[in-house]
Formats: sequence, C-alpha cells, structure tokens
Amino acid sequence: MDNHNFIKHGIETIKLEADALSSLSNRIDGDFEMACRLMLDCPGRVVVSGMGKSGLIGRKIAATLASTGTPAFFVHPAEASHGDLGMIQSQDIVLAISNSGNTEEVTTLLPLIKRMGSPLIALTGNPNSALAKQADVNLDISVDKEAGSLALAPTTSTTVTLALGDALAIALLEARDFTADDFALAHPGGSLGRRLILTVADLMHTGDNVPIVLAGTPLADTLLEMTQKKLGMTTIVDSQGALIGIYTDGDVRRTLQKGIDIKNTSVEAVMTAECKTCTADILAAEALRVMEDSKINGLIVIDQNSKPIGALNMQDLLRAGVL
Repeated sequence: MDNHNFIKHGIETIKLEADALSSLSNRIDGDFEMACRLMLDCPGRVVVSGMGKSGLIGRKIAATLASTGTPAFFVHPAEASHGDLGMIQSQDIVLAISNSGNTEEVTTLLPLIKRMGSPLIALTGNPNSALAKQADVNLDISVDKEAGSLALAPTTSTTVTLALGDALAIALLEARDFTADDFALAHPGGSLGRRLILTVADLMHTGDNVPIVLAGTPLADTLLEMTQKKLGMTTIVDSQGALIGIYTDGDVRRTLQKGIDIKNTSVEAVMTAECKTCTADILAAEALRVMEDSKINGLIVIDQNSKPIGALNMQDLLRAGVL
C-alpha cells in the first residue's frame, strides 16, 4: 500500500464519521430532552455501563459527566453481575450503552435495574432490541456503516456514541449553570484548574520577604535590599508606608549606564513612579495577563491604602503552573 492509499483511507474514514455525526444531530429531539431531564432531576448519580468498545466510550462519558457537574461513574456490566451491582442505588439512573442493544452482559442486568426502580436510559443502534424496549428512553446511535472495507470494527458507531455523550454532558452543564469556578474545583490538579482557582494571595511573597525601602534611601542601600530579597525589584514607600514607586533590575542597568553615583543618589530620583499594581484577591491568571500586556516581570500587591503587602513575579507563576 503506497502513501496515496493511506491518505485515501484516512480521509474516507473521517468523512464517513463526519457524515454520521451530521445525521446524529438530526436525531437530537424529544427523547434527548427527556434523557436530559431524567439526569438533571436524578437525586443520585448517573451510572454508565457498557461492554467492550462501548464500555471504553462509557468510561469517557462518565468522566465527562462527572467533571461538568453531573455526578457519574462507570460500572462494568460483567462485574455488576458478580457483586458490583451493589454500587447502584434506587435513586441513581442507569445509562446503558450497546450498539446492538442485545449485549448479554448488559441485558442480564435489566430485570435487576427495573426491580431497584432506577430509571434506565439506553444508547443503542437498534430500537427493537431488548435494551431499547426496556429503557425509559432510548437514544438512537445507529450508523449506516462502520469504517473500512470489512466494516466490522466499532469506529463510526463509537464516534457517534461519544459525541452523544458529550452532547448530554454539555446540555446538563448549561442547565445547571455550571461555571468555570465549578469546573476548576473538579480539576484542582490540572493546569486549567490552577489558572481558575489560584489567586495572587496564594502565590505572592509577604511579610519580610517583600522588598521595601523608604523614600530618601541611598541607591547603594536599595541595591542591598534588592539583593537580599531576590525578586529583582524593590518597592519605595513614603513615611506613611504608601507605595510611591518601584525600582527594578532594569532600572539598575539604566542607572549604571548613566554613570549615576549610587552612594549619593536617593532611590526616588531614579525609581519608576507609575508602576503596575494589583490586589491580593484577583486571579493569578489575571496578574499574568497584566504582566504580559505591560511587558513586565513583576507586580506589587497593595491593600486599600496603597500600602505594599506582597510581591509577585513571573517565576512564581511558572512554579505554580499558571504560566
């Protein structure tokens, strides 16, 4: 097989699955709405189950539901028949996946699910199957054909099933008014979660670690403060402790280039008076945006009286995974 045939079959597969997804969108109807309402009103959890490739897709659907505000988990149907059925409670709702609708491991569970009184949503490609007939609502995942000349391996059907699961999850997300903050609480270990949760207060240097010098301090002493605090800058405050400026490593280089006497020059003569500041309660991601927009490497954190209470630099954001 030459490269032309690799490309040809790849394109054919993608087009076939794209056509199947387009057809699926025409089947998002009253049954889909009913399934959403059942899950939205469920006082328990959504229990997803399926065998083989349907099971793999089911695990992804359960994970997506759980991370977008709908409590869900996956139960393997074969394991359910050997004890794991005890994980399902009457207040839960079961989302069962089977393209044929007659998968033995799944249909074996149907009488038990009915006996518990748990609502059943089926995702099948056969509306006349045992699963479809027993379900409270059946969602059609049928496809014209699977990809490839043999059309045997689940490909198009699993793509359609996954897309339908995503559609359910997002419809429920919108119905719950699920926010970015809610999402972040479910993803505290991920970079997105850190960007959505961490505030400047979580990352800033505080107390004695904040470089501060009084107006009138000689440049030589200012450089000593910068060296000790290792943030590449220092704040300059007035006699009341209010911020009046900042002096950075860049300012040091410009000072030396001008040949200024660092022993006999006070810091306010060469500081940057109009410096960028922020408050401790803003998101670290917002502080990053300010730094990037202003092309600076650090921010001074001030309180309501314009007194410096913290300092933040790019390295802090990098270590926290915000950058």
